[in-house]
Amino acid sequence: MEKAKVYAKLKYVHISAKKVKLSLDIVRGKKVLEAQRVLQFNDTKASEIVLKVLKSAIANAKNNMNLKEESLYIHETYVGQGPVRKTGRFAGRGRISPILKRSSHIVVGLSERENGTKS
Repeated sequence: MEKAKVYAKLKYVHISAKKVKLSLDIVRGKKVLEAQRVLQFNDTKASEIVLKVLKSAIANAKNNMNLKEESLYIHETYVGQGPVRKTGRFAGRGRISPILKRSSHIVVGLSERENGTKS
């Protein structure tokens, strides 16, 4: 399997990886313009964050690699779990019930599609 040409990463985002994975699964393999449209109308916090990373990857492709936006597609996307901040909430009988504030690292990789292949 070949590697994506252009990447964009967003690290230490204050949202769990499980929630972000749902938005990434929606757009994986799609053309960039179609993926942007899908994410704009998906009404979740994770979709807003993924859209931000996607726009960054598109800008990297245009400015650094001189690729055309029309020929780009999302080659790979993945999310990893970041550090977990542990806090607590007071509970009965002098105890504390734990609260885990999760974070994640999001990666979006773009590649250029040849004209002969279908999306």
